[in-house]
Parts: sequence; structure tokens; C-alpha cells
Amino acid sequence: MNQEEIWDVDAAQRYDTPGTGMFAPEILGPTVDRLAELAGGGAALEFAIGTGRVAVPLAGRGVPVTGIELSLPMIRQLRTRADEATIPVIVGDMATSVAPGEYTLVYLVYNTVSNLLTQAEQVECFRNAARHLGPGGRFVIELWVPELRKLPPGQKAMVCESEFGYIGLDTYDVLRQHVVSHHFRFDESKQARLTRTPHRYIWPAELDLMAQLAGFELESRHADWSGAEFTAESRSHVSVYRIPPNR
Repeated sequence: MNQEEIWDVDAAQRYDTPGTGMFAPEILGPTVDRLAELAGGGAALEFAIGTGRVAVPLAGRGVPVTGIELSLPMIRQLRTRADEATIPVIVGDMATSVAPGEYTLVYLVYNTVSNLLTQAEQVECFRNAARHLGPGGRFVIELWVPELRKLPPGQKAMVCESEFGYIGLDTYDVLRQHVVSHHFRFDESKQARLTRTPHRYIWPAELDLMAQLAGFELESRHADWSGAEFTAESRSHVSVYRIPPNR
């Protein structure tokens, strides 16, 4: 499964769920608030901008936003909400593609850094973020914490979420730090729809080392966009890395 096959026309058309899920105001609102604050009046670059879930409201707050995105169907869906003049998008890989200009903020949300399936690609993603930032610039990553404590010895899969009409199942390859998320969606019929997404999971300490290799320092880490304390029980984190101002 490569990323172009995963983020196809069908995925792009089903991605936006206005008012619910990751588009719910209680999730999206704090995300946009925090990113607008971190931009500090400068321009922002979103890696893997997708359909503009975050970029569109952030641009609506007066922050100039540019995106990098690999999937043409996702970009076409974005274009139903914002034109090229409002949110320019560079077609390409977030680990290597370069957007013109300099930014005060680069951000990568909703676990997307784990779509890069090797450690080398993830390190290059950090270096690419640094390439777009001047001294004092920030790189923000939202990422889940690997839940291997829930995986019994000898077992390779576990249910990560279960609700009416949906079951999520994760299968792990702990040698390569790979996990495939299997999403089963069903209704009253006898048929279920399955989609799968592969990831390389990253521990927070490993993420910090990647940042250090690219010239960043960890500025803050919280459990969510609202600034809740990050603890040993936190299931995800929002980490803010900064290029030293005197670089």
C-alpha cells in the first residue's frame, strides 16, 4: 500500500465530515487557536495539507497558509473550499518537497508523520521543516503514543476503537515499528467496507532525537491542543520544536 493508492478519489470524497469526528468544533477549534498563536503573525506551511481541514480555518484567521500534498484527489477536494491564490499547494512528498518563501511555522497534524514508513524518511521530514524556517521558527507535530502496553505477549493485533457502525483494528510488527490500521465500517446490510492505512510509529524520545538531528530544540509538549499536561497515560501529544533564535 503506497500513499497514492490510499489517498485516492474515494478517500478524498469521504474524508471531510463537517461538524463531527476530527472536524468537530471542540477538536478543530483548539487546533486552529494554538497554531494561529504559534505562527506569531508570520506565514505557516502545512505538510500533508489534505483537504484543508486545518488550513482553511487557519487562513480564515488571517494566517497566510501554504501546503504540501502528495495526493491530487485530496488537493481537488481542497479546491472546493479555497482557491490557489488563497492557499497555494505544492504537489509532492512532505519529506523532500520545497515550498517557496520562509515561514515562522511548519505544522504536521493528526498523526500524519507516521505515514512515512521508514526512520530515514521521518528524519528527512524534520530536515525539510527546518529548511523552511528561519531562526526562532517552529515545527509542530501532533502524534499518537504507541500503545504497546495493551498488546499481550505473543499477540499481534488489538481493537483500538469500537463504536456503532465502526471497528478499528491495529496489527503490529514490533521489529520494524510498523502498524497497519484496519478500519471496518458497516451498516444494516451484510456488507462491511474495509480500508487500511500503514504507519511507522514513533516514541516521543525518538521524535526528539529526530528534531535534534535537524537543529531543533523541544519547546513544549502537551497532551492536546488545549495545553493539557502530558503524562505517562497520555494517548497522544502535541510537540512544539523550535529553531534556536540565535542560530
